[in-house]
Amino acid sequence: MIEKLKTYIEPNKTVCIAETVLFVLALTVSLVSFIIGGVRIGRDPGNMTPLGSVEMTRDFEAEDYDEDCTVCDVAFVNGEDTYIKVYSYEEYEELEIDTITVYGYEAEDGTRLFFEENDPAPDLIRKTYTATITNNNMGLFNLANALLILAVSVLVVLLFGAFFTTYEKSWFLSIMILAVIVSVIFPEESANGVNGIVIMLLYLLDTFLNILCELLISKQSRYNFLVSVLVEITEIVMCLVLMYRFATMVTTLFFWLPIDIVSFINWSRHKDTEEEELTAVRKLTGWQEVLVLCGIAVWTVAVGWLISGLDIQTDFIQSRSLETMIAYIDACASAVGVANGLFIFFRLREQWIAWYICAALEAVINILSGQYVLLVLKLGYFTNTTYGYIRWSRYIKSHAEEKPSLF
Repeated sequence: MIEKLKTYIEPNKTVCIAETVLFVLALTVSLVSFIIGGVRIGRDPGNMTPLGSVEMTRDFEAEDYDEDCTVCDVAFVNGEDTYIKVYSYEEYEELEIDTITVYGYEAEDGTRLFFEENDPAPDLIRKTYTATITNNNMGLFNLANALLILAVSVLVVLLFGAFFTTYEKSWFLSIMILAVIVSVIFPEESANGVNGIVIMLLYLLDTFLNILCELLISKQSRYNFLVSVLVEITEIVMCLVLMYRFATMVTTLFFWLPIDIVSFINWSRHKDTEEEELTAVRKLTGWQEVLVLCGIAVWTVAVGWLISGLDIQTDFIQSRSLETMIAYIDACASAVGVANGLFIFFRLREQWIAWYICAALEAVINILSGQYVLLVLKLGYFTNTTYGYIRWSRYIKSHAEEKPSLF
């Protein structure tokens, strides 16, 4: 196994050196950033200078919470000063105050802290100071996380350079570099009591794993399912940490994880006769395509009608027509998602068409949710889906006489 892995290492000496330098550089800057941020967080606030009482006004424009949120951060501002108070969603619903009186203190490094108590305990001062410094250095930590993921990406390309084409390596690294840039420009805010730094790390990890998985699928490699399992675990963690999209989490647990396992077994049984690293793939016949489209249409209409008829509070409650449209789009997305999983299991080229549709629907959700770094992932989906469709089509055309079975 070790000898086989050695054959995958980047064979071009110049490219190997360049990738090694990029890996070391990204990893070094990431570690230095983590160390600098850690030192700043670990500093003692020193003697606190009282600033007296301050009346702050609630910032309603910063609030955008619904019943999916378990924790709501309410901001009160006075000039450049901000005080964040955390409420449960139930408390937030009953909240009617517009202003709040707090007491300000200034640390030796100039950091201004605010408390509802006039004489806060040392432990509370330390906790608040650490949280404030962490938020102030969010850009630094996001850069550290992004460069760490980029370093891992370069390492994958370096260790398996012979397995990937020049285009594939360029595409993979381009998407990850773009993700680094976007993560720094558009940092994630804290949500449900989870720091934005943790959220961004999960988004970047999700992007890296999904892009790698997509690339392996396009190469007809059965090992994409091993990476896919890590994708599902990451997305389950995201749902648990952010306390949202529980329907997605249930689908992942009871559909995607099992389908990944059985698909790996099925793909392993259908290796190409000439290249064992490739899996034999095929396409649907005309009547099979019609049946699939009819099934998706029936599912969309039935489930969409059921969801739109339920009395569920949504963000679109003032527009009944928009609410109904969203219900049918959600139903269509779920139908296409299930079809996509089955297409992958049966090694069918039509899974790329399903990816187009899923990526487009997910991109709309990301835009509405302000998850801009995940739009980079969708860009990767669109470009690689085109590449994968072309590769699979060429393989199917060149192996038309073989007609591999579904099972």
